[in-house]
Amino acid sequence: MSNLPNCPKCNSTYTYEDGNMYVCPECAHEWSKDAVVESADEQRVVKDAYGTVLQDGDAVTVIKDLKVKGSSSVVKVGTKVKSIRIVEGDHDIDCKIDGIGAMQLKSEFVKKA
Repeated sequence: MSNLPNCPKCNSTYTYEDGNMYVCPECAHEWSKDAVVESADEQRVVKDAYGTVLQDGDAVTVIKDLKVKGSSSVVKVGTKVKSIRIVEGDHDIDCKIDGIGAMQLKSEFVKKA
């Protein structure tokens, strides 16, 4: 096994050296051997529709009617969601909505309450 670092973008283990650069064949990310790799402990910044930074435990309000996939239910405008959790992925808020249950929301459709 080699001592090459994992890709900082996709965490692939298949990186290789190319001169003074590391290259990831899976996502095509290239970075310098001298580059300081950001720690994985840093959380990414998630902002609501108005640019306010959201954190775990915040309360948010839905700003648009949202259809619930696989159901005829709709999350109405003004629905307040308490105790959100920031997660990785396309839908970056994990929450529980009264009357609907656990679901994921995109931060672009909420505002901090």
